[in-house]
Amino acid sequence: MITDIEMILSKGESYTVEFKESADKSISDEVCAFANASGGKIYVGISDENKIIGADTSNSARSRLQDTKKNIYDYIIDDNYLIGDNFNDTEYQRFLKKAKISNVLPREVMLKNLDCADDASNGTLCFTNAGLLFFRDNSENVRFDFCHVVCVLYKGTDKVYIIDAKHLNGGIMQNIDDAIVFLKRNLRLSYEIKTVRRKSILEIPEDALREAVTNAVCHRDNFEKGARVMVEIFDDRVEITNPGGVPKGITKENFGTTSIARNPVVASLLHRADYIERMGTGINRMIDAMLAAGLKKPIFQTEGYFFKVVFERPNLNADAETAIGSDRAAIEPGDRESAVLDYLKLHGKGKSADFTKLLGLSAQRVREILQEMAGSGLIGKHGDKRHTYYTAKKA
Repeated sequence: MITDIEMILSKGESYTVEFKESADKSISDEVCAFANASGGKIYVGISDENKIIGADTSNSARSRLQDTKKNIYDYIIDDNYLIGDNFNDTEYQRFLKKAKISNVLPREVMLKNLDCADDASNGTLCFTNAGLLFFRDNSENVRFDFCHVVCVLYKGTDKVYIIDAKHLNGGIMQNIDDAIVFLKRNLRLSYEIKTVRRKSILEIPEDALREAVTNAVCHRDNFEKGARVMVEIFDDRVEITNPGGVPKGITKENFGTTSIARNPVVASLLHRADYIERMGTGINRMIDAMLAAGLKKPIFQTEGYFFKVVFERPNLNADAETAIGSDRAAIEPGDRESAVLDYLKLHGKGKSADFTKLLGLSAQRVREILQEMAGSGLIGKHGDKRHTYYTAKKA
């Protein structure tokens, strides 16, 4: 009877199978190559002649193998990126709050526990790649400037005339949130009036859009420098694309039911912050949200090295508001004060520029809204001129 290992040995090495005599330093390169391609398996203890020679399975050998994680994926550290340089404490505090993590441990210890930092070769504490993406001021982050998100609104159904565009270069969580703001600002609304307060309904369910954007950011190939996550709005559809294709191990048969993370630390952090689930439900959640809204299922496409989700835009009635780019508010007038208060409750404080981005309005109009709210006692105003910021009034 032929065993599984005998079958594997008879076929030899391939695009997805690698044999190693021992778990030396080169294994990190092999693992990285598989992670950034279509996945694969590495068998340790097999010679170049496809013969089983055995491998060291002692505790020290197992420990060394575990340590290879520091040389692959989002665990990699770089001596040039010190924790003390350009640390985005606002995003860090927001993450702790969303993840419901008590801020009782020293920041350095917490970052290590989250696999966002580690000791470099010179003994200093430095960011891992995941830490850079989440908690470093990415405006200064030259390594991952290609990991930004580009949002574009086109006129028509082709990539010819651009009406509105945003290049999002914040941390991962901020990029996801800002991409959703862009989508909400540039998609149409219809209204349902069943009570005294009318309900605004986005033409494509926000849950489906958020799932697609989050998945694109979470599963992109962060080592592909020639492409970025794209959020594109056309007259007839919305396309959300990420470089890297589907994660390794995903097949036609298990697509939509199996959860595999190309970037495990990034996925873990987004899961902690309640941006994603770890049950392989993302695809079906998008489908269910569209069907529940009476819309067509999203289309999932793998085009070479890219993975794309396409949402067909519905034909709304004449009462629906039409997208007009950056002149259109993402949040309805009656909800603006609530949005400001929710932001302050989450972040503690905010500047006028933060609310300009949040509300999708002009800087002048935002200042007027904030002045009205401060005058009525809803929020507190502090500082002056460029140093002005706002806080929520305590109940």
